[in-house]
Amino acid sequence: MTDTSLPASSPLGASHSNRVRVALRFFGSRAIKSAIVLVLIAVFNFILVRAAPGDPAEIMAGLSGGADAATLQQLRRDFGLDKPVSTQLLNHLEGVFTLDLGYSFRQQEKVATLIFAQLPATLLLTVSAFVLAVGVGILLGITAALHAGRWKDTAVTTIALLVYATPSFWIGLMLVLLFAVKLEWLPLFGYQTVGAGYTGIMHALDVGRHLLLPAVTLGLFYAAIYTRLTRASVLEVLNMDFVRTARAKGLSEPQVIRRHVLRNALLPIITFAGLQAGGLVGGAVLIETVFGWPGIGRLAFEALGQRDYNLLLGIFFVASVLVVIINMLTDVLYTLVDPRIELK
Repeated sequence: MTDTSLPASSPLGASHSNRVRVALRFFGSRAIKSAIVLVLIAVFNFILVRAAPGDPAEIMAGLSGGADAATLQQLRRDFGLDKPVSTQLLNHLEGVFTLDLGYSFRQQEKVATLIFAQLPATLLLTVSAFVLAVGVGILLGITAALHAGRWKDTAVTTIALLVYATPSFWIGLMLVLLFAVKLEWLPLFGYQTVGAGYTGIMHALDVGRHLLLPAVTLGLFYAAIYTRLTRASVLEVLNMDFVRTARAKGLSEPQVIRRHVLRNALLPIITFAGLQAGGLVGGAVLIETVFGWPGIGRLAFEALGQRDYNLLLGIFFVASVLVVIINMLTDVLYTLVDPRIELK
């Protein structure tokens, strides 16, 4: 049998080894920078949360029905609130490094347990909204650009502008009134039908029915942005010389759009998508509250009202980690869309 493997000194083997080294160097450098950024974010979040008015010990004592001085002192001692702020900050940073996010004042549960129990629901909502926004936005943006100045372009840009200018919570409420209250096609709120006991495909369909309204509400705003961004980007690329050359070679219009126009027009869209994907977690706070969706956005809203410092800081940290990961993946996606861009 002939050995077809390449020697290490061959040009192709050397090129592959070089790409591996570049990728490892890129991820190593990004990991160090990301760690520094996360530490700074953790410090900033701690200072910001501590600056908020309200004493969590008083809130906990009030909820338990006893707000005397001895109870307040005991609560502060139990949760480390009697220590200097600098000591509390160091303890928080130590917990971040060891992935120990602390204990929830109000929920009487480990912060990590609470977050990771509800994180899948938030990821399901945000990923669904993200896919909807990107898919619909790119499709409508291309349609508008290819029919620039005609009625399709006017209709798409007008609808996109209206959606962009309308508050998301109002759109959500109107969708609920129409599809849940009036037509009764979809459930009002929640993650699944309580007490139904669905399993397998029926459970997935039930969750999908509950997911539809919040995902559409969250995704519509960003779909409007992608529509306008894609339209502008495609129109710019359509006027470039290499597109005219591709048409002169006899390529069909769909081939020109797919191979040349869309590939080059995607870069600014990917840039915005990387920024927006992380912001979806923050945008999910309002949507999860409106639709009663049991995610970390709603959990953060409840923790804010209860001054549950540890839970808030834990949610902020997990959201920051997600944003850092998404930004790193965005840089990698650049190189896949445009091979001229190299990882550095």
